[in-house]
Amino acid sequence: MAKIFIYGAGSIGCYVGGRLLAGGSDVTFIGRARIADQLRSQGITLSRHDNCRWYVPPEHTDVSTDAASAATADLVLVTVKSAATPTAAAELAGVLRPGAIVVSFQNGVGNADILRAALPQHTVLEGMVPFNVVERGPGAFHQGSAGHLEIRHAPAMQPFVDAFRQAGLPLIQHVDMLPVQWAKLLLNLNNAINALANRPLKEELSQRAYRRCLAMAQKEALALLKRAGIRPAKVTPLPSSWIPHVLAVPDAVFERLGRRMLTIDPLARSSMSDDLAAARATEIDWINGEVVRLARRLGQTAPVNARLCELVRQAERADTRPAWSGDALLAELRAAADARLLSHGNI
Repeated sequence: MAKIFIYGAGSIGCYVGGRLLAGGSDVTFIGRARIADQLRSQGITLSRHDNCRWYVPPEHTDVSTDAASAATADLVLVTVKSAATPTAAAELAGVLRPGAIVVSFQNGVGNADILRAALPQHTVLEGMVPFNVVERGPGAFHQGSAGHLEIRHAPAMQPFVDAFRQAGLPLIQHVDMLPVQWAKLLLNLNNAINALANRPLKEELSQRAYRRCLAMAQKEALALLKRAGIRPAKVTPLPSSWIPHVLAVPDAVFERLGRRMLTIDPLARSSMSDDLAAARATEIDWINGEVVRLARRLGQTAPVNARLCELVRQAERADTRPAWSGDALLAELRAAADARLLSHGNI
Protein backbone atom coordinates (compact mmCIF):
# COMPACT_ATOMS: atom_id res chain seq x y z
CA MET A 1 0.00 0.00 0.00
CA ALA A 2 1.27 3.47 -0.90
CA LYS A 3 2.43 5.59 2.03
CA ILE A 4 0.87 9.06 2.23
CA PHE A 5 2.35 11.74 4.47
CA ILE A 6 0.65 14.95 5.57
CA TYR A 7 3.27 17.64 6.08
CA GLY A 8 1.45 20.18 8.24
CA ALA A 9 -1.00 18.63 10.70
CA GLY A 10 -3.24 21.67 11.05
CA SER A 11 -6.98 21.84 10.36
CA ILE A 12 -6.78 21.14 6.60
CA GLY A 13 -4.02 18.56 6.93
CA CYS A 14 -5.74 16.63 9.71
CA TYR A 15 -9.10 16.70 7.95
CA VAL A 16 -7.88 15.57 4.52
CA GLY A 17 -5.40 13.11 6.01
CA GLY A 18 -8.01 11.86 8.45
CA ARG A 19 -10.51 11.24 5.65
CA LEU A 20 -7.85 9.31 3.69
CA LEU A 21 -7.00 7.32 6.81
CA ALA A 22 -10.68 6.55 7.47
CA GLY A 23 -10.95 5.44 3.83
CA GLY A 24 -8.26 2.81 4.31
CA SER A 25 -5.08 4.59 3.20
CA ASP A 26 -1.73 4.36 5.00
CA VAL A 27 -1.32 7.91 6.35
CA THR A 28 1.29 9.53 8.59
CA PHE A 29 0.92 13.07 9.93
CA ILE A 30 3.88 15.38 10.47
CA GLY A 31 3.10 18.28 12.77
CA ARG A 32 3.89 20.21 15.91
CA ALA A 33 4.05 18.58 19.32
CA ARG A 34 0.67 19.97 20.44
CA ILE A 35 -1.26 18.34 17.59
CA ALA A 36 0.89 15.20 17.73
CA ASP A 37 0.06 14.70 21.41
CA GLN A 38 -3.65 15.24 20.75
CA LEU A 39 -3.80 12.76 17.88
CA ARG A 40 -1.87 10.17 19.86
CA SER A 41 -4.25 10.45 22.80
CA GLN A 42 -7.58 11.31 21.13
CA GLY A 43 -7.34 9.90 17.63
CA ILE A 44 -9.12 11.90 14.92
CA THR A 45 -12.78 12.87 14.95
CA LEU A 46 -14.08 14.32 11.68
CA SER A 47 -17.43 15.88 10.83
CA ARG A 48 -19.04 17.65 7.91
CA HIS A 49 -21.76 20.27 7.54
CA ASP A 50 -24.21 17.62 6.29
CA ASN A 51 -23.84 15.65 9.57
CA CYS A 52 -21.52 12.96 8.18
CA ARG A 53 -18.96 11.78 10.77
CA TRP A 54 -15.80 9.67 10.86
CA TYR A 55 -13.52 8.51 13.67
CA VAL A 56 -10.04 7.00 13.67
CA PRO A 57 -8.87 5.72 17.08
CA PRO A 58 -5.44 6.69 18.49
CA GLU A 59 -3.94 3.24 17.90
CA HIS A 60 -4.53 3.66 14.15
CA THR A 61 -3.17 7.21 14.00
CA ASP A 62 0.51 7.56 13.06
CA VAL A 63 1.97 10.99 13.79
CA SER A 64 5.49 12.38 13.95
CA THR A 65 7.12 15.71 14.75
CA ASP A 66 10.16 14.90 12.59
CA ALA A 67 10.16 15.62 8.85
CA ALA A 68 12.77 12.88 8.42
CA SER A 69 9.95 10.34 8.84
CA ALA A 70 8.80 11.29 5.31
CA ALA A 71 11.77 9.37 3.90
CA THR A 72 9.42 6.46 3.14
CA ALA A 73 6.68 8.61 1.54
CA ASP A 74 5.19 7.84 -1.84
CA LEU A 75 2.96 10.93 -1.70
CA VAL A 76 3.32 14.06 0.45
CA LEU A 77 0.49 16.53 0.88
CA VAL A 78 1.88 19.88 2.02
CA THR A 79 -0.73 21.72 4.09
CA VAL A 80 1.33 24.20 6.12
CA LYS A 81 0.60 27.94 6.10
CA SER A 82 2.25 29.73 3.19
CA ALA A 83 4.89 31.42 5.35
CA ALA A 84 6.23 27.97 6.26
CA THR A 85 6.60 26.76 2.66
CA PRO A 86 10.36 27.53 2.36
CA THR A 87 10.98 25.51 5.54
CA ALA A 88 8.86 22.66 4.22
CA ALA A 89 10.72 22.72 0.92
CA ALA A 90 14.12 22.61 2.62
CA GLU A 91 13.17 19.80 5.00
CA LEU A 92 11.54 17.64 2.33
CA ALA A 93 14.47 18.15 -0.05
CA GLY A 94 16.74 16.51 2.50
CA VAL A 95 14.66 13.38 3.06
CA LEU A 96 12.34 12.47 0.17
CA ARG A 97 13.18 9.38 -1.83
CA PRO A 98 13.33 9.57 -5.64
CA GLY A 99 9.91 9.31 -7.24
CA ALA A 100 7.90 10.69 -4.32
CA ILE A 101 5.03 12.98 -5.39
CA VAL A 102 4.41 16.29 -3.60
CA VAL A 103 1.11 18.19 -3.71
CA SER A 104 0.67 21.72 -2.36
CA PHE A 105 -2.80 21.99 -0.83
CA GLN A 106 -2.20 25.58 0.28
CA ASN A 107 -3.62 29.06 -0.19
CA GLY A 108 -2.09 31.51 -2.65
CA VAL A 109 -0.71 30.87 -6.12
CA GLY A 110 3.06 30.47 -5.69
CA ASN A 111 3.69 27.77 -3.08
CA ALA A 112 4.11 24.92 -5.57
CA ASP A 113 6.79 26.94 -7.36
CA ILE A 114 8.75 27.26 -4.11
CA LEU A 115 8.49 23.52 -3.50
CA ARG A 116 9.36 22.74 -7.13
CA ALA A 117 12.52 24.86 -6.98
CA ALA A 118 13.75 22.90 -3.96
CA LEU A 119 12.65 19.52 -5.33
CA PRO A 120 13.72 19.53 -9.00
CA GLN A 121 13.87 15.72 -9.15
CA HIS A 122 10.31 15.25 -7.89
CA THR A 123 6.85 15.77 -9.34
CA VAL A 124 5.34 18.76 -7.53
CA LEU A 125 1.68 19.56 -8.19
CA GLU A 126 -0.62 22.46 -7.39
CA GLY A 127 -3.75 21.52 -5.47
CA MET A 128 -6.73 23.42 -4.10
CA VAL A 129 -8.97 22.80 -1.09
CA PRO A 130 -12.23 24.72 -1.62
CA PHE A 131 -13.87 24.04 1.71
CA ASN A 132 -13.47 25.53 5.17
CA VAL A 133 -12.20 23.36 8.05
CA VAL A 134 -12.22 24.34 11.72
CA GLU A 135 -10.65 22.67 14.75
CA ARG A 136 -13.49 22.07 17.20
CA GLY A 137 -11.47 20.47 19.95
CA PRO A 138 -8.50 18.16 20.56
CA GLY A 139 -8.31 15.91 17.50
CA ALA A 140 -11.70 17.12 16.21
CA PHE A 141 -11.98 18.78 12.80
CA HIS A 142 -15.12 19.97 11.03
CA GLN A 143 -15.69 20.72 7.32
CA GLY A 144 -17.97 23.74 7.39
CA SER A 145 -18.65 24.24 3.68
CA ALA A 146 -18.97 22.21 0.47
CA GLY A 147 -16.57 21.57 -2.39
CA HIS A 148 -14.21 19.03 -4.03
CA LEU A 149 -10.42 18.84 -4.02
CA GLU A 150 -8.83 20.05 -7.26
CA ILE A 151 -5.34 19.24 -8.52
CA ARG A 152 -3.12 19.59 -11.57
CA HIS A 153 -3.28 16.50 -13.77
CA ALA A 154 -0.10 14.43 -13.93
CA PRO A 155 0.43 10.77 -14.89
CA ALA A 156 2.48 10.20 -11.72
CA MET A 157 -0.54 11.08 -9.56
CA GLN A 158 -2.93 8.58 -11.13
CA PRO A 159 -2.03 5.63 -8.82
CA PHE A 160 -3.32 7.70 -5.87
CA VAL A 161 -6.63 8.80 -7.39
CA ASP A 162 -8.52 5.75 -6.10
CA ALA A 163 -7.38 6.40 -2.53
CA PHE A 164 -9.00 9.84 -2.61
CA ARG A 165 -12.14 8.44 -4.22
CA GLN A 166 -12.44 5.73 -1.56
CA ALA A 167 -12.12 8.43 1.10
CA GLY A 168 -15.03 10.36 -0.43
CA LEU A 169 -12.65 13.07 -1.61
CA PRO A 170 -12.61 12.68 -5.41
CA LEU A 171 -9.97 14.73 -7.19
CA ILE A 172 -11.02 17.10 -9.96
CA GLN A 173 -7.98 17.23 -12.27
CA HIS A 174 -6.91 20.14 -14.48
CA VAL A 175 -4.17 20.58 -17.05
CA ASP A 176 -3.63 24.17 -15.87
CA MET A 177 -4.20 24.99 -12.21
CA LEU A 178 -3.40 28.72 -12.29
CA PRO A 179 -6.95 29.75 -13.33
CA VAL A 180 -8.32 27.47 -10.60
CA GLN A 181 -5.99 28.92 -7.98
CA TRP A 182 -7.00 32.46 -8.88
CA ALA A 183 -10.69 31.51 -8.80
CA LYS A 184 -10.20 30.15 -5.28
CA LEU A 185 -8.21 33.22 -4.28
CA LEU A 186 -11.03 35.49 -5.46
CA LEU A 187 -13.34 33.69 -3.03
CA ASN A 188 -10.67 33.76 -0.31
CA LEU A 189 -10.58 37.56 -0.50
CA ASN A 190 -13.47 37.27 1.92
CA ASN A 191 -11.16 35.78 4.58
CA ALA A 192 -9.88 39.23 5.51
CA ILE A 193 -13.37 40.71 5.60
CA ASN A 194 -14.62 37.87 7.78
CA ALA A 195 -11.63 38.23 10.11
CA LEU A 196 -12.19 41.98 10.48
CA ALA A 197 -15.94 41.51 10.97
CA ASN A 198 -15.24 38.95 13.74
CA ARG A 199 -18.48 37.13 12.91
CA PRO A 200 -19.34 33.64 11.61
CA LEU A 201 -19.12 33.40 7.82
CA LYS A 202 -22.82 32.77 7.32
CA GLU A 203 -23.76 35.80 9.43
CA GLU A 204 -21.23 38.00 7.65
CA LEU A 205 -22.24 36.94 4.13
CA SER A 206 -25.89 37.47 5.00
CA GLN A 207 -25.25 41.22 5.36
CA ARG A 208 -25.07 43.31 2.20
CA ALA A 209 -22.50 45.82 3.46
CA TYR A 210 -19.91 43.08 4.06
CA ARG A 211 -20.71 41.50 0.69
CA ARG A 212 -20.17 44.86 -1.03
CA CYS A 213 -16.72 44.98 0.60
CA LEU A 214 -15.97 41.60 -0.94
CA ALA A 215 -17.39 42.72 -4.29
CA MET A 216 -15.01 45.71 -4.29
CA ALA A 217 -12.00 43.48 -3.56
CA GLN A 218 -13.05 41.00 -6.25
CA LYS A 219 -13.73 43.64 -8.92
CA GLU A 220 -10.29 45.11 -8.33
CA ALA A 221 -8.66 41.68 -8.65
CA LEU A 222 -10.71 40.74 -11.73
CA ALA A 223 -9.64 43.91 -13.54
CA LEU A 224 -6.00 43.09 -12.85
CA LEU A 225 -6.40 39.48 -13.95
CA LYS A 226 -7.98 40.62 -17.21
CA ARG A 227 -5.04 42.94 -17.80
CA ALA A 228 -2.67 40.04 -17.07
CA GLY A 229 -4.49 37.72 -19.49
CA ILE A 230 -5.59 35.31 -16.74
CA ARG A 231 -9.17 34.05 -16.90
CA PRO A 232 -10.25 32.50 -13.57
CA ALA A 233 -11.78 29.05 -13.81
CA LYS A 234 -15.43 28.46 -13.01
CA VAL A 235 -15.35 26.79 -9.58
CA THR A 236 -18.86 27.85 -8.53
CA PRO A 237 -22.19 27.69 -10.41
CA LEU A 238 -21.58 31.32 -11.46
CA PRO A 239 -18.55 32.57 -13.41
CA SER A 240 -16.13 34.60 -11.29
CA SER A 241 -16.98 37.79 -13.18
CA TRP A 242 -20.65 37.54 -12.16
CA ILE A 243 -20.08 37.02 -8.45
CA PRO A 244 -19.41 40.69 -7.50
CA HIS A 245 -22.74 41.68 -9.05
CA VAL A 246 -24.59 38.96 -7.14
CA LEU A 247 -22.87 39.97 -3.91
CA ALA A 248 -24.18 43.51 -4.21
CA VAL A 249 -27.88 42.64 -4.46
CA PRO A 250 -30.20 43.20 -1.46
CA ASP A 251 -30.17 40.59 1.30
CA ALA A 252 -33.51 39.01 0.39
CA VAL A 253 -32.43 38.53 -3.22
CA PHE A 254 -29.00 37.22 -2.25
CA GLU A 255 -30.58 34.65 0.03
CA ARG A 256 -32.08 33.09 -3.12
CA LEU A 257 -29.31 33.72 -5.66
CA GLY A 258 -26.41 33.00 -3.33
CA ARG A 259 -27.89 29.98 -1.58
CA ARG A 260 -24.79 27.86 -2.21
CA MET A 261 -22.50 30.52 -0.72
CA LEU A 262 -24.64 30.38 2.41
CA THR A 263 -24.42 26.57 2.65
CA ILE A 264 -22.04 26.97 5.56
CA ASP A 265 -22.04 25.70 9.10
CA PRO A 266 -23.59 28.54 11.18
CA LEU A 267 -20.53 28.67 13.47
CA ALA A 268 -17.81 28.39 10.80
CA ARG A 269 -15.36 31.26 10.40
CA SER A 270 -12.52 31.84 7.96
CA SER A 271 -9.08 30.45 8.79
CA MET A 272 -7.86 34.04 8.97
CA SER A 273 -10.45 34.81 11.62
CA ASP A 274 -9.31 31.73 13.56
CA ASP A 275 -5.69 32.91 13.26
CA LEU A 276 -6.54 36.31 14.74
CA ALA A 277 -8.46 34.63 17.56
CA ALA A 278 -5.42 32.47 18.36
CA ALA A 279 -2.98 35.42 18.02
CA ARG A 280 -1.25 33.70 15.10
CA ALA A 281 0.16 35.39 12.01
CA THR A 282 -2.37 35.29 9.17
CA GLU A 283 -1.94 34.45 5.48
CA ILE A 284 -3.02 37.94 4.38
CA ASP A 285 0.17 38.38 2.33
CA TRP A 286 -0.65 35.23 0.31
CA ILE A 287 -4.30 36.11 -0.33
CA ASN A 288 -5.10 39.83 -0.67
CA GLY A 289 -1.35 40.40 -0.86
CA GLU A 290 -1.22 38.33 -4.07
CA VAL A 291 -3.56 40.88 -5.68
CA VAL A 292 -1.32 43.72 -4.55
CA ARG A 293 1.76 41.99 -5.99
CA LEU A 294 -0.02 41.32 -9.29
CA ALA A 295 -0.90 45.01 -9.49
CA ARG A 296 2.73 45.99 -8.95
CA ARG A 297 3.91 43.61 -11.67
CA LEU A 298 1.46 45.28 -14.03
CA GLY A 299 2.46 48.81 -12.99
CA GLN A 300 -0.95 49.28 -11.34
CA THR A 301 -2.30 49.66 -7.82
CA ALA A 302 -4.82 47.67 -5.78
CA PRO A 303 -5.98 50.11 -3.09
CA VAL A 304 -8.90 48.04 -1.78
CA ASN A 305 -6.88 44.87 -1.26
CA ALA A 306 -3.90 46.87 -0.02
CA ARG A 307 -6.11 48.50 2.62
CA LEU A 308 -7.48 45.11 3.68
CA CYS A 309 -3.89 43.92 4.10
CA GLU A 310 -3.11 46.95 6.28
CA LEU A 311 -6.20 46.46 8.44
CA VAL A 312 -5.48 42.78 9.04
CA ARG A 313 -1.85 43.52 9.93
CA GLN A 314 -3.08 46.14 12.39
CA ALA A 315 -5.44 43.56 13.88
CA GLU A 316 -2.53 41.12 14.24
CA ARG A 317 -0.70 43.70 16.37
CA ALA A 318 -3.70 44.97 18.35
CA ASP A 319 -4.19 44.16 22.03
CA THR A 320 -7.96 44.03 21.50
CA ARG A 321 -9.35 42.34 18.44
CA PRO A 322 -11.46 44.68 16.25
CA ALA A 323 -14.98 43.89 15.08
CA TRP A 324 -15.75 46.12 12.11
CA SER A 325 -19.34 46.75 11.15
CA GLY A 326 -20.17 46.26 7.50
CA ASP A 327 -20.92 49.95 6.97
CA ALA A 328 -17.69 51.09 8.63
CA LEU A 329 -15.53 48.66 6.66
CA LEU A 330 -17.26 49.57 3.40
CA ALA A 331 -16.63 53.27 4.06
CA GLU A 332 -12.97 52.52 4.80
CA LEU A 333 -12.49 50.63 1.53
CA ARG A 334 -14.33 53.28 -0.47
CA ALA A 335 -12.06 55.93 1.02
CA ALA A 336 -9.01 53.92 -0.04
CA ALA A 337 -10.36 53.55 -3.58
CA ASP A 338 -11.27 57.26 -3.77
CA ALA A 339 -7.81 58.28 -2.55
CA ARG A 340 -6.28 56.28 -5.36
CA LEU A 341 -8.52 57.96 -7.95
CA LEU A 342 -7.74 61.37 -6.51
CA SER A 343 -4.00 60.72 -6.66
CA HIS A 344 -4.37 59.83 -10.35
CA GLY A 345 -6.45 62.93 -11.08
CA ASN A 346 -9.55 60.95 -12.00
CA ILE A 347 -11.94 62.73 -9.60
